[in-house]
Formats: sequence, C-alpha cells, structure tokens
Amino acid sequence: MSADILTLSAIELRDRLAAGQLTAQAVTRACIARVEARDPEVRAFSWFDPQAALAQAERLDALKASGAPLGPLHGLPVGVKDIIDTEGIPTENGCPVDAGRVPVRDAAVVRRLKRAGAVMFGKTVTTELAFLHPNVTRNPNNLDHTPGGSSSGSAAAVADGMVPLAIGTQTGGSVIRPASFCGITGYKPSFGAICKEGVLVQSHSLDTLGTFARDPAGAALLADVLFDPTEGEGGEAGCRLETAASSPSDRAPVLGFVKLPGWERADSALHGAFDALVERIGGQVVHLSLPDVFGDAAAHRAVINAAEMGYHLKRYLDEGAAHLGLATRTAIAEGLEVPAVDYLAAKAIQAKMPEALVPLFAQCDAILCPAAPGPAPVSLTSTGDSIFNGLWTMAGTPAITLPLLKAENGLPMGVQLVGAVGRDADLLAAAGWLWSKLKTG
Repeated sequence: MSADILTLSAIELRDRLAAGQLTAQAVTRACIARVEARDPEVRAFSWFDPQAALAQAERLDALKASGAPLGPLHGLPVGVKDIIDTEGIPTENGCPVDAGRVPVRDAAVVRRLKRAGAVMFGKTVTTELAFLHPNVTRNPNNLDHTPGGSSSGSAAAVADGMVPLAIGTQTGGSVIRPASFCGITGYKPSFGAICKEGVLVQSHSLDTLGTFARDPAGAALLADVLFDPTEGEGGEAGCRLETAASSPSDRAPVLGFVKLPGWERADSALHGAFDALVERIGGQVVHLSLPDVFGDAAAHRAVINAAEMGYHLKRYLDEGAAHLGLATRTAIAEGLEVPAVDYLAAKAIQAKMPEALVPLFAQCDAILCPAAPGPAPVSLTSTGDSIFNGLWTMAGTPAITLPLLKAENGLPMGVQLVGAVGRDADLLAAAGWLWSKLKTG
C-alpha cells in the first residue's frame, strides 16, 4: 500500500484524502517509510522526526472525522527548506554558525501550510546560507551527480518520492535548476508573490520562494496556498493566482523559443533535444530574441546579489568566518566592497527588464527555453550552472520547469517556461497544456 501511495501525484493524493479513500496517517507513514529506506543515501533532510509528523497526521484525521471543514492541503506532507523558520524546530541555514538555532515563531509560509492542513514533514537540506557551497544531498537519479542548489534537499526529496510537495527559494537558479537536475517540476513565481517573512535574507531584490512537485498541477496547488502578499510584515506587493491552475488550458498557447545568453555553454545534446522539442510542439512555437538589456543580465545580477549578500550576511564573517566555506566567505567579503555606483547601475538595469519583455509577450503566452545547460553534472563539489535562470530571477518573471527531456545517460533535463510579471496563472495554464501534450508517463 505504501508503494502505491508514493506513485500518486499531489492532486491525486489531495482528492483521495478529501474523499476519505486515504487517511493522513497512511500517507505520512508511506512517506516516512520512503525516507527511512532512501535518505541515508540521498540525504535530503536536515531535520526529520517521524513521530512529530505522525502526530500532525493523527490530528488531521481526527479533524476530518469530526466533519469540520478541511484545508486545501489536508493531509499532504510538505518538505520545508532549512532557511525557512519553523517554531520549535531547528532552522540552521545549512551553516555551522547557526548550528542549534531554533526559532520561536514560524515563517509566514509555514503558518499558511499549517492553516491549509498540510503535514510539516521535515526540514530539507540547503547549501550553506543558500549560496553555492554544496551540502550533503545527492541526486536521487544518480548519487554521483549533483542535485543542484541551493534548494537541493527539497528537490531531491520530491524526486525520490519522500514527499509529494516541498518549498524552496531562488536567488539565482535555486528552484528551477535543482528541479531540472532531479527530474521534477519547480515553480518560481513572480517576485514578491509569496511573503518572505521568517526566511533567511540573502538578497532582498532577488530572493523568491518557490514550490516543488512531480508535475505543474502539484506545484500550482502548493503555490496557490502560499500566494498572499498581505501575510505577515514586510510582504511585498504581489499577485494572487486566480485559480490553482491545476488543469491544462483548453486553448493551445503560443510559446516563444529564445536562445538565452550562454546558449553556447549548453551541451550539444541539449541543443539537439530542444530542436526536436520545438519540432514536436509544431505551429505553437515562434522564434524570438531577447532584448539587448538581457545581454549582460548575469553580470548585473551578480553585482546585486553580492552587494546585498554582504549587507545581510556580514555577521557570519564577524561571528564565524573560519566555519564558512570558501565560496560563501569570499562572496560576503567581496559584496562589502561593491561600489555604490555599480550597485545602482545594476539596479537600474533590473528595473528596465520587465518592461523590455512587453513586446515579446505581445507575441507569445510564455517563453520557452532550457532550465539548465544540460543534465546534472558528475560532481558533488558544485551545484551546476545557473546561466539560464538568473536573468529571470533578476527580471522578477515567473518561471516553471517541466521534466520532459532526458540526456543520453538517462538523466533528466528540464524544459523551462517563463511568463510575464504578475501573469502567473497564464504561465501555469501554458505549463499545464505543454505537460498534457508532451508528458511521456
């Protein structure tokens, strides 16, 4: 029975839980068994207490038995990235300096999870301070390959069937890239759509919460619960999904295929796979070019990230530099030296990016491009290349990756769709259509 439960999508689990065909305890036990069998190798969780998860599930089953209204995530286990505060549960930011840190208050997204009836199943591994220094998680498709970062644990846990849903964050490519490498759906919404109160700040201009699931409907289901710009203090003005966008659109969208800056760095196998993909989609694809302002987006994004990382994370240099990885330590130090004129120039470029995309979105419903330059590299010392992600993070556009391609070595490669800022529902509808058209089961 446990194995059967693990094959169900988040939407299927939600519906069977609501219909009384499954209990929250049965689903939670199946996930616990999977973690106990696989996590010693995959190492997706930084904190996991099966009894705490079962206690939540028991309360949810009692709530259903009472006839009380159920939340939209009733009984669904969700993994939470370990830079997101959880009351009474360690949140150590993947960093030795924060070892033993236990928040006294849940982050806004965790409060919403609980109100929606989710089982807060465990804390998932992050890279150190959600930057580039890898942590212990491995790619469940091949343990010798990186799972990506920084939301490595969230992506790996969903990909390996340990949880149906998980939350991550993206500052460069930390939702889309690990989802692509692990072979699942990762969704980064429009900047500011999900409140970041109670989440480690690396870059206030770039940090974006996102969701992981096995398919776009599951990612949308979780995002729809989290989308609320009025939650907590300090939430940015954002957008609310009009629907959960859990079903494909009846209308075939127009997809604009673009060759992103860094296209020449992609594997030749990816080039061939995308040529075949475009041909398979057929007349719904138009070929477009990005505006010139995107040409140096990677460099400008790096300046913003560095300067704001230095500002927000300086205390880690002051309190425990010797305990930080070289990449993290160097980035914070270099961020403190970024000239104000360079930072302001990069911010000016960032402000122009959404408007520069308006002519493209007049010609297409979503942009079609790779999620990463190829499959997950054979490496546990790097999280891979985010060249195809950072420009969308900087522009604040929503993006989603679908596990529709495979490399010759059998590892997954993601197909990325990008939408206009604030038009997340349209993007998710396009993703649902493409998934329905091309998924191979």
